[in-house]
Amino acid sequence: MKKLALAAAMSVAASTAFAGGVVEPVMEPEVVAAATSSSSAGILVPLLLLLLIAAAVSGSSSGE
Repeated sequence: MKKLALAAAMSVAASTAFAGGVVEPVMEPEVVAAATSSSSAGILVPLLLLLLIAAAVSGSSSGE
C-alpha cells in the first residue's frame, strides 16, 4: 500500500511540474516615438530675422 501511495504522490507531483510545458515568452513591441517636424518651423526663424532687419533699417533711416 505504501508503494501505491508513493507512486500516486510522485505522479501527481510530476504531472503538475510538466503541466504547462514550454511556453514562448510574450514580449511587448517597443514603442519608438518618431521625431516630427513641421515645415513651418524651418521658415519661421528666417522670417523673424527678416522682420527684425527691416525694423532696424526703417528705424535708422529716419535719423534727421
